[in-house]
Amino acid sequence: MRFVLDPELTLELREQLVGLWTDVSNAGGAVGFAGAVTRAQVEEVAGPTFEGVDAGIDRLIVGYDEDGAAAAMAILVSKRFALSAHWRTVGRVMVHPGRQGRGEGAALMREAERVGRAMGLEGLHITVRGGMGLERFYTPLGYKEVGRLPGALRMAPGDDRDEIEMWLDLS
Repeated sequence: MRFVLDPELTLELREQLVGLWTDVSNAGGAVGFAGAVTRAQVEEVAGPTFEGVDAGIDRLIVGYDEDGAAAAMAILVSKRFALSAHWRTVGRVMVHPGRQGRGEGAALMREAERVGRAMGLEGLHITVRGGMGLERFYTPLGYKEVGRLPGALRMAPGDDRDEIEMWLDLS
C-alpha cells in the first residue's frame, strides 16, 4: 500500500473514500455508524468531515492499492483550539475489509505517527468503540488507554458501549 498525505480531494477521490467508508461500515467497522448504512448516509457525514481537509486544517492520509484506488484512510483532526494545537485526534481510521489482516492497518497508523512527528506534534489521540477489542490493535502500536466514557455510545436500545480514549505520546 502506498500512502499519500493530503491528496487533492477530487470528486473521484471523494467517491472512492465514501465507497470505502460504506464498505467498512457495512462490514462491521467502527467508523461512526452502527449497523448497515447506505452510501447517502455516509455522504452526509463525509461532507462535513472533508471540509476540514479542504480548509487545510485537518490532514488526510490515503492508502492506495496496487491499482491506484483508495483502500485506506485516516484523518489527523485538529481540535481548532489554540490550547490543543500540539496534538491531533486520529479519526476515520479504515482499511478496506478485503485488505484487512495484512498489516495495512498498522502501517496506516505508523504513517499517521510519522506525519504527526513531522508536524511537530506531541501526541495523538484516538477514541475506540468498546466491546470490539480494538484497544488490542492500538496497544502494540504504543497507544495507551487514558480514559473511558461508560455507555457513551448507544449502538441500539439496550446495547450501550464504552468509548475508550487512547493516547500516543510523541514527545
